[in-house]
Amino acid sequence: MRFLFVHGTGVRRERHDRLFALVRERLTARFPEARVDSCYWGDRFGATLGAGGRSVPGLRPAAGSAPDAADAETAEWTLLLADPLCELRVLAEAGWADGGQDPYGPAGGDDDAFAMPGVQPAGVRVLALLAGLPPAPPHPGDELGALLHGTGLAAGFPAALTAAADSAEAARAADRATGEPQARELATALARAVTAGALAAAGADADCTGAERDRLVELLTTRLGGDARVPGARAAAVLGRLAMRVTTQPLLNAWRGSLTVGATPALGDILRYQARGHDLREFLHARIAAAPGPTVLIGHSLGGIALVDLLALAAARGEAVPGTELLVTVGSQAPFLYELGALTALEPGAKLPYGFPRWLNVYDRQDVLSYLAGPVFPGDPRITDHEIGSRQPFPACHSAYWKQDALYERIEQAVAEAEIG
Repeated sequence: MRFLFVHGTGVRRERHDRLFALVRERLTARFPEARVDSCYWGDRFGATLGAGGRSVPGLRPAAGSAPDAADAETAEWTLLLADPLCELRVLAEAGWADGGQDPYGPAGGDDDAFAMPGVQPAGVRVLALLAGLPPAPPHPGDELGALLHGTGLAAGFPAALTAAADSAEAARAADRATGEPQARELATALARAVTAGALAAAGADADCTGAERDRLVELLTTRLGGDARVPGARAAAVLGRLAMRVTTQPLLNAWRGSLTVGATPALGDILRYQARGHDLREFLHARIAAAPGPTVLIGHSLGGIALVDLLALAAARGEAVPGTELLVTVGSQAPFLYELGALTALEPGAKLPYGFPRWLNVYDRQDVLSYLAGPVFPGDPRITDHEIGSRQPFPACHSAYWKQDALYERIEQAVAEAEIG
């Protein structure tokens, strides 16, 4: 009997050698007479960036380049989308410093001290205007309503309006806005909070340009008695400094680099297989057929996808892969791809062909890259799903199978059930 291990996506030589040494040790302990081989394909069929990542914008920015105003604006709105009330929170906590001093500096003042007894702060009037706006989006005939409907923000506008108007941050900031300049800045901050809340609620369904977003802020600010064309100095300064620290374009470029160049072995292997998987399947077929005798195939992740494709295509042609008695997939996406119609070998709804071997599919419910095979091939007696829990979160659980005795115990049981000698 022979075991043939097929590694998954993103694995290269050093990682493969460490992983296979572990798998071989564990299998040999249970099957001392068996031959345990590996089918390493990462260097030959794995993905690489043929042009060194030149397709990635900003991956190699010019030396000494600094973020421009558009970068700073985008950074601020990135923070607002994550927390629509963040500007209001600055005003609520810091107030307005006398003389425009930094709110977090030792000399920061507090305009509360200058509020006259019995006189309503100007900011309270602004907040009352916000609370008085209609909770439902205005009629599309109105410019504000037309913008909300045209940008996909109408559905989220009422909740965003209520969240800002009823927030403790807005109430506290309104109490501290004692004069007209502070009230105008509060109006802008409230308008930005509502707009950001509606954008965040719409998510990917928003169809809103920067110009449309700014016009929404301007229209809302005007209805609150402010002027959005005169940006507030207080919260904007604090928010701007924070935004440029955490979301500047150089950092975004670094994220883009990590998500493309850094992720190339893992994500790229999958994309390359989907486009050019034939060569890998031919390679696997040759490795399986190279040694006689009953073979147990063990495929991890993308390795399992390739094996399911190979075995199903061969069985459909009436050319069963020689010697294959049992397929074991571990943390595999093959069932999910089948559901999507993205599995090369089978159309959605098609049954596994006659001649496909027994299939043990091992998954961990914490592993978001593992899926159930039995429910998508209902009634097929050849398929068994088996759950293993590593007690590790993703992504660690995707590789944690190989150190668990439960995996090898279940493989040993499957070998016995298949009567493989």
